Amino acid sequence: MNYVYILKCGDNSLYTGWTNNLEKRFQEHCLGKGAKYTKGRGPLEIVYHEVFDNKIDAMKREYSIKKLSRKEKDILVESFKGRLTTIK
Repeated sequence: MNYVYILKCGDNSLYTGWTNNLEKRFQEHCLGKGAKYTKGRGPLEIVYHEVFDNKIDAMKREYSIKKLSRKEKDILVESFKGRLTTIK
């Protein structure tokens, strides 16, 4: 499985990424090893994710989400509330 995800950072900014192991990648972000952008911006929360069968589709979706405005991302995240499995 491959995932596209959006993290909400402690400063209320959003980070979009993709991975083939969402739980492991989230832990890396929390430890400051996931991406330069998220380092020092905790606490972090996964507020959105999608599942894909292959890496290419996940990467294409990540790219399309990154092109969205903040308002469009907020709408996407809001539409997802209540469907996220908690990852700690």
